[in-house]
Amino acid sequence: MRIARLCSFLLFAGFAVAAQAKMVEKPVEWTQDGTTFHSVLIYNDAVATKRPGLVMVPNWYGVNDLAIKKAEMIAGKEYVILLTDMYGAKTRPANDDEARAAIKPLYGDRVLMRKRANMALDQLKAQAKAAPVDLTKLAAIGFCFGGTAVLDLARSGADVAAVVSFHGGLQTDDPALAKNIKARVLVMNGADDKGTMPDADKFMDEMRATKADWQFVVLGNAVHCFTETDQHSTGCAYDERAAKRSYRMMQDWLHGAFSGTP
Repeated sequence: MRIARLCSFLLFAGFAVAAQAKMVEKPVEWTQDGTTFHSVLIYNDAVATKRPGLVMVPNWYGVNDLAIKKAEMIAGKEYVILLTDMYGAKTRPANDDEARAAIKPLYGDRVLMRKRANMALDQLKAQAKAAPVDLTKLAAIGFCFGGTAVLDLARSGADVAAVVSFHGGLQTDDPALAKNIKARVLVMNGADDKGTMPDADKFMDEMRATKADWQFVVLGNAVHCFTETDQHSTGCAYDERAAKRSYRMMQDWLHGAFSGTP
């Protein structure tokens, strides 16, 4: 009977701990050049130990419920993620036209894009005072527009271990900036992505001129948006196989970068 009671107690205690542990979604705000940004820090508080911190820049719809859900999935118990607002708190695109308008100023001013991405990195570092961020293990990941943004973060010379771009834009305003890259760079695009793949050769030439550790992975039969579960159009569609493969490659890439191994 004592053993049965002990087992029941331990089972109850386990459920209690599980009930208390949850994904934290903490608002993080800052002001830059008169614009207030509203981002979200995401991590699982079931783990008390410090873990790598990731700046995550979502697709052109910015910070929304789907982006938060994706950030929670990636963070798990392994990462602390700052889901980054690149537009400002007052800009939350609700459709493609609004999203296109939101990214236009940043594509038109890549200096501004790099400045905002670097501010996000600084804000992630600042969260280490209260969240379990390991400041020796920092990286950035981005999706679609966000992939462009994190590549520009790398080009700025940001001190991060790795940068991972999913179906992101490959173009740059200044190929010479690639010489500043300190991060290990992993770029994954769909073979049939008609929006980004025309720039593939120029991107690889840009990277060949650097000493960076980089990989450019082309995922067969995938188009743009292959990790975006809500996208199902002809040229922008979720692809479960490509998504799973790319997430696995991201994990391997980040683990290698943080551990200093190939």
